[in-house]
Amino acid sequence: MIDSATVERIKDAANIVEVVSEFVTLRRSGANYKGLCPFHDEKTPSFYVSPGRGMCHCFGCGKGGNPVGFIMEHEQMTYPEALRWLAKKYHIEIQERELTDNEKREQSERESMFIVNEWAMKYFQDKMQNDPDGIAIGMQYFRSRGFRDDLIKKFQLGYDLMDRRALATEALRKGYKEEFILKTGICYKNDRGELIDRYAGRVIFPWIGISGKVVGFGGRLLDSRTKGVNQKYVNSPDSEIYHKDRELYGIYQAKKAIAKEDRVFMVEGYTDVLAMHQCGIENVVANSGTALSIHQIHILHRFTSNITLLYDGDAAGIHAAMRGTDMLLSEGMNLKVLLLPDGDDPDSFSRKHSATDFRKYIEEHQTDFIQFKTDLLLRNERDPLKRSEAINSIIRSISFVNNPILRDTYLHDCSVRMGINEATLINTLNGFIRNNREERTSEETRTEQQAKHVQHPIQQPVTPLQQASKVERMLVELIIRHGDTIIYNNVETEDGETMNLNIAQYIDYNLGVDGLKFVNPLFAKILAEAVAHSGDEKFCAEQFFIHHEDINIANVATELCVDKYRLLDEQKTAADKTQKNADEIRAEEANRIEALRQQTEHLLNDFRMDYLEMHLKDLQLQISQSASDIKRLKELMEEYKTAHELRSKLARLLGNNIIV
Repeated sequence: MIDSATVERIKDAANIVEVVSEFVTLRRSGANYKGLCPFHDEKTPSFYVSPGRGMCHCFGCGKGGNPVGFIMEHEQMTYPEALRWLAKKYHIEIQERELTDNEKREQSERESMFIVNEWAMKYFQDKMQNDPDGIAIGMQYFRSRGFRDDLIKKFQLGYDLMDRRALATEALRKGYKEEFILKTGICYKNDRGELIDRYAGRVIFPWIGISGKVVGFGGRLLDSRTKGVNQKYVNSPDSEIYHKDRELYGIYQAKKAIAKEDRVFMVEGYTDVLAMHQCGIENVVANSGTALSIHQIHILHRFTSNITLLYDGDAAGIHAAMRGTDMLLSEGMNLKVLLLPDGDDPDSFSRKHSATDFRKYIEEHQTDFIQFKTDLLLRNERDPLKRSEAINSIIRSISFVNNPILRDTYLHDCSVRMGINEATLINTLNGFIRNNREERTSEETRTEQQAKHVQHPIQQPVTPLQQASKVERMLVELIIRHGDTIIYNNVETEDGETMNLNIAQYIDYNLGVDGLKFVNPLFAKILAEAVAHSGDEKFCAEQFFIHHEDINIANVATELCVDKYRLLDEQKTAADKTQKNADEIRAEEANRIEALRQQTEHLLNDFRMDYLEMHLKDLQLQISQSASDIKRLKELMEEYKTAHELRSKLARLLGNNIIV
């Protein structure tokens, strides 16, 4: 089998728009895409692709799913075969085999590391919010930079106290193992074997992965007087769950905005991301000063093909803008560059301008990368040798552009600007293209040779989805769409404690009290997992089930969680929200929760009614078969009378007319 880490890499790399575009011509429709369904004949497009949710759905035939599910359905592949197809597309090497006991242990260790990181993030938050030193130093730093409290909460920012043993001591006291405290990198051992906090005396920037899990931390050093910042960061070391070249700071908070705006802004640092969010521009991520890797580009490409590099205009900013650009072009990204005025970075510039002014400045000053590179390298350059080197560099970048029309346009423009014969540039370009192809062919050959040694396991057929009642399906739809929504606050438990109940928990509780359960085992599993993950702070039922590792659950979730209105009008809804004040938004949210509460109650009563209807029919059959057994007949009649009374009460509650 394919190990879970590789499966996650494949799913992270898979861009639903790219995958579907292999088989369907798509055109943009608001925040989504649409095209003619590949699963049935149609003349009017009813097949929608949502990059923000990472799924597709046809409103004509109902087929669709996440990238894996789409390939399985379209190519008639098994689950492993679909994963192999995606792995080949995104150049991900896989080794299919049974997991060893050691690998199973490593998988468990990964989950333990995530748990430790989640606890550490809450620890840093608590110290900054409640500890006197945390408030005076950590909170004061962020507020001195002008960051609002809601933004601090949004990015889960924190502070680690100066005491270099405090975190380790508290972690061990809470029962977390030293092994995972060290593996996550939140602590290290000194020469005397003592556990030392890696981030002591620093403000903390958690790295939250695309799935919402805390993968690592960045810590910024401040002096003891909370003045004078030493521009030095400490980041989590590479681990089983954190690789710096595979993560982007702010991607979790930005992914919906990136899909909606169809553009991502790339900046250098943590505070640049925060400042732009506070300014109202949320489609922004940072790579923390390193060149973009192929893995980071694939993550971004899941949501958009358009990227703008946004750096300050000094030498360091120019250098940053030049790194990894050829790779971006080769991966089909539409690349633009914007250098801010000297002395400004995105952080300082955003604090001086409103979101509208900032966006206007971006639109007016961002430059196509080839034009930017041409102006940068050839401006005032008269040395023939240096001009030749610059021109070769520019043409090499053009060779990575996949669109032939765009490539020819760039070449013609360069010919005019440089005063060089276009035929000469074409010959140079063709040479670079041949070299690029040879490099790709060599890489593909190596990949194929490695794949020959892989053993493919026998895939067992998937059991078809069992039929379920309409009410049962509606309850599961409610769990998938809104299962994480709290509908009852401060509910008293049997032990006198209070708790909040979300929709999944409330449905599970009510079914348990009545001794009822879902008939469909897949639906029962969905409910059980929703309840099990309800304690997770960042649990989002919809995203969890759409991208579930069980493809059957993922397909059911995709089918149940989409509707045409939602896909077509989600962009309009988002725009409407921006025009409403806080009181209006709160009132709408309260109305939404009340509507969900009433819907949940009504569906549960409908479910009970369905059960009673079936039970009464069963009792009628037993009564007809027990005419000779007077004692048994009497018992059945009493049970029938009780069930019939319950049915009548429930019917009155539901507003139905039952003739007694």
